[in-house]
This record gives sequence, structure tokens and C-alpha cells, in this order.
Amino acid sequence: MTNTFQPIQEDKRTAIVDILRGWALLGVAIGNYVDFRYIGLERFILKKGIFSEVISYFNLYFFSAKSWTLLSILFGYGFAVLINNIAEKGKNPVYFFCWRMFLLFVFAFINSAFWLGDILKDYAFLGLLLLFFYKSSSKTILITCGILLLTVPFLTAYIHSIKQTLPDVQSTAKYLKLFYSDNWLDVFKFNLLGTYYQEMINLAYAVTVHVVMFALMLLGFYAQKINFFNRLPEFKNLLKKTIIITLILAIISGVLFEIAIKQKVTFPYFHPVFWIIINTMVFISSSICLLYTTGKLKTIFSYFRVSGKMTLTNYMMQNIIAAFLFSGMGFKIYNTLPYWFYFFLAIFVFILQLFFSKWWLSKYNYGPIEWLWRSASYWKLFPFKKTQSEVVTEIKTV
Repeated sequence: MTNTFQPIQEDKRTAIVDILRGWALLGVAIGNYVDFRYIGLERFILKKGIFSEVISYFNLYFFSAKSWTLLSILFGYGFAVLINNIAEKGKNPVYFFCWRMFLLFVFAFINSAFWLGDILKDYAFLGLLLLFFYKSSSKTILITCGILLLTVPFLTAYIHSIKQTLPDVQSTAKYLKLFYSDNWLDVFKFNLLGTYYQEMINLAYAVTVHVVMFALMLLGFYAQKINFFNRLPEFKNLLKKTIIITLILAIISGVLFEIAIKQKVTFPYFHPVFWIIINTMVFISSSICLLYTTGKLKTIFSYFRVSGKMTLTNYMMQNIIAAFLFSGMGFKIYNTLPYWFYFFLAIFVFILQLFFSKWWLSKYNYGPIEWLWRSASYWKLFPFKKTQSEVVTEIKTV
């Protein structure tokens, strides 16, 4: 490898992208930790108190599925930045990215040892499909994204009409004994089985969710094509209009959808759930972008930014911590506590990660997993620990 074959330099990173990644990590932690409450034979008869009920609705409308959809956009954006960087150096971007996605599959397998809802494998698989578009025009990318998003409600309704008989790993005794085991290999097997049955062969996930993810990755690709995140001040009016429109749509669609669910309305031909999710995610992320352009909340944004720089490390650490808290190989909390406990535990873990990320990146150039992924991707050991001069310079700029 030549010396010109280098990753994106720190001073060229887009701050708001890392901030949004940090925000998405909060939602991922909440979603994953709350899901542990539903692993067990009693998961269908669990009752929530009034406080937990309020918290669950707050989670449903502000975090549930909003994080992985936002991360899909940011993944597509990062893909485009990286591909352009590799191509500009005269290297083969297809070979490089295929190798990089293979490494992500490896991390996904490791992560599956601790969590049955791993999403890294999905990004790795869809990242390979993105390669078919890396030479496409911004118009082609946007049109393809739009077509896919338009088909999602019809696809969702159709997939829901297909009856699949799959074992419910999270509530079947023969599988749960693996989760309750104090043997790490048993827990690993439980997670792999859950991933296989609930995601890999479950059409609702394997087809619909992947189409949504890929469409949003293309949207992120398009955002990079027009340099959106580096031109936020230019798009201030657009952001304001987007916030107003998506907020109105979120309120109306949310209320109507909730009424429809309570009235047990079916959606045989058109199921809008992902449109509602994406609309709310766009409202939240646009609000963060607009708030960022005002220059306010700099301290809070700085913590989210360092967390976003260590997205992969923080994501995997969240799952490792959760495995030792909830499974049989750790503290065996299982699904024994109220809903609110899992919600606020996730927030607590995330806050710890904010401070940890701040401390870590004051001493090291990358998160440990990011450094490993980067070094393996480029077949080169990058400087891990910051030099004294780099630390001094960073302190002066804060």
C-alpha cells in the first residue's frame, strides 16, 4: 500500500454526522435493553404500570425504529465519502469495500455472541449492494430511493399476508434454557438461533426491513452527493419547512394509526407503519440539524459527537454489558423488573459511554474497534495513542 492510501482525516470529518450517530446510539441502547424485558415465557402477559405505560409510549414515538433508520442514512453517507476517498487515491473501491464489509460480517458474528438482534450483518450485506450504485448519478440514486420508499407500504402489507410458521425463540422453553444457562456458548447459540429465525428467514425482517434500510442508505448516498451535511446553513429554510411538515404529519398519522390499532383495523393492501417511522425520524434528525446550525448546546453536542466517533465500539459494548446484566452467564436479571427500569438503565449506560468516549478520545485517535476495523481495512497499523503534542493541541482548541 502506498502512503497516499489513507482513511478520512480527522479534520475532514463532518461534525453533525457524528452527532447524529451519537443520538442514534441512544435509541439503539433503549431499544435493545427494553427488548430484554420480552425474553421469557411470561413475555406475553407482562403488565405495565401507569409510569411504565407513559415511558413505553414515549419510547415508541421518539426512539423505536428511529435509530436504525437514521443509522441507515448515515451508513449510506459514510459509504459515499469512503468510496470517493478510495477512488481519488487511484485504488479499486470495489475490492476495498468488499474486504471492509467482510470485516464487518466478522464483527457482526462476534456481536451475535451477546445480542440476538445484531444489525451489523445487515449493513455489511446491504453495503455490498450499494457498490452497484457507486458510479451512479445523484438523480439515479434519488429516483431509486424514491421508488423503493413508495413501494414499502404495499410490500409491508403483502409480506404480512404471508403466513410463516417459525419458532419463537424468545418464549420457547427449549431455547430459553440456553439464555438462562451460565455457559457463554449456550447464550451464544441462543443469540444465533434468534438472529436466524427472527431476522434471516423471517420475511417481515429479511425482506421489508432490508428494503427500507437500503432505500435510506441510498438517501444518505444522495445526501453526500449534494454535500448536504456540510451545507446545513444553506438549507436552513428547507430544514424549518421539513420540521413543520413532518411534525404535523407525525401527529396526525400517529393518532390515526393508534386509533386503527385499538380498533383492530387490518391493512391488507397498504401498511403505513414504515412511512410513519421514517417521517418521525426525519423530523427528529432535521430538528437536531437545525439546532446544531444555531451554535447552541455546544457542550452537549460535543459529547454526542465523540460517542458518534466510536459508534461501533459503543454499540458492541452496549450489547456486551446487556448480556452480562440479563442473561444466565451474568447477573440473571432476565425480564423480572418493570419496563421503566430497562428504559432508564439504557440511558444510564449511554451516559456512561458519553463520558468514556470523551475520556478515551482525549488519549487515543480512535475507538478500539474502529482502530481495528480501520487497520484491517487498509492493511496498515495506524497510530493508536495520541502523541503529547496532539493532546496539547486538542486542549487548546476546545
